[in-house]
Amino acid sequence: MSERPLTAAEVQAHPEYPHINWELKAEQGGKIDVAAGRGGPFELAYELHGHGPRKIIWLMGLGGLMRTWQRQTKDFGHTEADKYSCLVLDNRGVGASDKPLLRYTTSEMAKDVIELLDHVGWTEQRSVHVVGISMGGMIAQELGLLIPERICSLNLVSTAPRIVRTLPYLENIRNRINLMWPKPIDEQIAKVKADCYSAEWLAKPDETEYTVQPFPTNGDRFAAGEISKRTSPGVFTRQGFICQLYAAGFHHKSPEQIKKLGDVVGRERIMVLHGTRDRMIDFVHAEMLLKDFGGEQSGVTRSFHEGIGHVAPFEIREKFKDIIVDRVEKTEGMAKQ
Repeated sequence: MSERPLTAAEVQAHPEYPHINWELKAEQGGKIDVAAGRGGPFELAYELHGHGPRKIIWLMGLGGLMRTWQRQTKDFGHTEADKYSCLVLDNRGVGASDKPLLRYTTSEMAKDVIELLDHVGWTEQRSVHVVGISMGGMIAQELGLLIPERICSLNLVSTAPRIVRTLPYLENIRNRINLMWPKPIDEQIAKVKADCYSAEWLAKPDETEYTVQPFPTNGDRFAAGEISKRTSPGVFTRQGFICQLYAAGFHHKSPEQIKKLGDVVGRERIMVLHGTRDRMIDFVHAEMLLKDFGGEQSGVTRSFHEGIGHVAPFEIREKFKDIIVDRVEKTEGMAKQ
C-alpha cells in the first residue's frame, strides 16, 4: 500500500496511464442533434454497447463523461453483450457533446435523453432500465415523470429529490466551483477524492483490471481518470460545468411530485441506492427520497450501504453489478403495463 497518493506528475508517468480509458468498441455511436426549439439544436454524443434484449441507459452525474461508466459498460455491454444493450452518453455541457451557454435544467436534459432514446428505437412499453447517479439520478427522476410507460426499472443512485441546504453540501459545491479556477492539479484532485470516495477505498490497492501494471491504489487510478479528463482539450470546460451545476443545484421535486413519480412508474420498479458516507450528496437526501415515495413499505427497494461514498459503481463494483442485475430481472418479470 502506498504511503501517500501519487502526484499528478507521477500518475502521468505511470505505465498504466496511457491505458486509463479502455478501448471498448461500441456497436453504434456518434452524435445526434437534440433540443430543436429548446435552445438548440446542438449535438449530443452517445455510444451503444452490446446487443442483448435487456436495455439499460446509464446517466452520469455532474461533470462526468460517458466513459466514467466504462466498468459497467464492460460488465454489461461486453462481458454479457448477448444479454444486455447499454446506452451511454455525454450530457449537454461535457465531453464530446456540445456545451451551449444556456440555462440548463434537469428536465431539459431529460428531454435530450428522450430524443436519444427515440433515435436508437428504445420506445417500447416497459422496455428501458434507467440507472442514474447524482445529477444523472435527478435527470432519471424527470425521465420517470415524462415517459413513465417506457421505464421497466428506475434506479436512483446517490441522488436527491431536492437539495437540503446543509453546510457540508454548500461547502462541497463551493469546492466544486473552485475547481474551475486555476489551482495546482494535485489540490484539485485531492478535493474531489475527499468529496466523492471513502478514505478506506481510496487507500486500497488498485482493484481494477489493468493493461500494463496496476496503480498503487484505487485513489491513484481515480486520479488518473480525472487528470485525463481535465487535460483533454475541450472535454471539461468551465462554461459547461457551471451550466450543469446550475441544473443540479436547482433540481427540485416536491414530496407530491415524488409521490406522483412512484404512482406513474410503479414503486416496485424503483430503487433508491446511497452510501452512508456520501459527502457530495449527503445521506439525508436518500432518506428524504425514500420517505417521499412512501418508505420501503410502499414497495420501493431500499439499497443503503454503510461506509460507502458517493460513487458506489466504483467502490462496490461487483455488488453494484449484482444489484442492477437483480433489479433488471425482477422488473422484466413484471407485467408490461
